[in-house]
Amino acid sequence: MIGSRDWQKDSVWALLGLLVLLALPWFSPSRVVTDFIIRLCAMGLLATSLNMLVGYGGMVSFGHAMFFGSGAYVFSLMLQKASVSVPVALLSTIVFSALLAALIGAICVRLKGIYFSFLTLAFQMLLHSVIITWTSMTGGDQGLTGGIPRPVFLGIDLSQASQVYVFCCVLAVLSLLAMRLLMQSPFGYTLRMLRDNEDRAAYLGIDVWRVRLYAFILAGVFAGLGGVIMALFVSGAFPDFSYWTMSGEAVFMIMMGGIHVFIGPLLGAGLLQLFNDTVTRYTPYHGLALGIVILLFTLGFQRGITDVFKHWFKSSDTQGGR
Repeated sequence: MIGSRDWQKDSVWALLGLLVLLALPWFSPSRVVTDFIIRLCAMGLLATSLNMLVGYGGMVSFGHAMFFGSGAYVFSLMLQKASVSVPVALLSTIVFSALLAALIGAICVRLKGIYFSFLTLAFQMLLHSVIITWTSMTGGDQGLTGGIPRPVFLGIDLSQASQVYVFCCVLAVLSLLAMRLLMQSPFGYTLRMLRDNEDRAAYLGIDVWRVRLYAFILAGVFAGLGGVIMALFVSGAFPDFSYWTMSGEAVFMIMMGGIHVFIGPLLGAGLLQLFNDTVTRYTPYHGLALGIVILLFTLGFQRGITDVFKHWFKSSDTQGGR
């Protein structure tokens, strides 16, 4: 069980973070800031959910964006074609993401290493092909355009930009808090044990396949919620959301931010977004500039930013103890 003190501490930090996000529009009413935060909420959930597999489970997925894209499409289609309420569309997205992750994960988690990575990539490209070819449902390569209805629920009107911002921030913070509590629970520590020594875990009676499948499903659900936020931001869904480049960006985020500190992927998502927004203003060679930055992190730091600071603090504590 999670210690009550740890749960309370994490909840307080989550509440403080949410209050800061909600206060930002008062200090900076520019849409640039709020749009950046909404995109950060979406991409932060994608990166943090991927790190549940990579950092905590030792499973490097190259196709994690399939859940991000499917979440955006299911949420948008439920509102646009089924004309349901926002809570029903949100619940439908969660259920669909869980079922899709269970189906794919039941096959993928039986494999290890590069075989697992490339099989997830193969499933992602299969899903992307379905989105491209099923034109009558998804809009094909043009995406799901035309906007999505936003019926009022519980007094929340998502047709108002300010309320979209609040809704996305609340959804992101609650999702991040849930992931944090899960990773601090016995399940999270069991997942770490499988990462560090699978044979010992199996000897102790742990069902390796089942634990990894649960992690895969949870990661898929939270990535799908990131897709919901992105769908609200762009008022639709596009094939790029489930393309391999989106999964590559998620991997870059956790590489830049760090995999051994929970907020590392979130920091990496913010840095990559800031970098993209800045570089595209001054040069068309965005890919070249991004490659140089990734090389600096890979060859220079050899770990993400938060991992560097964590290593420094551990080193200083060790020297202080001497």
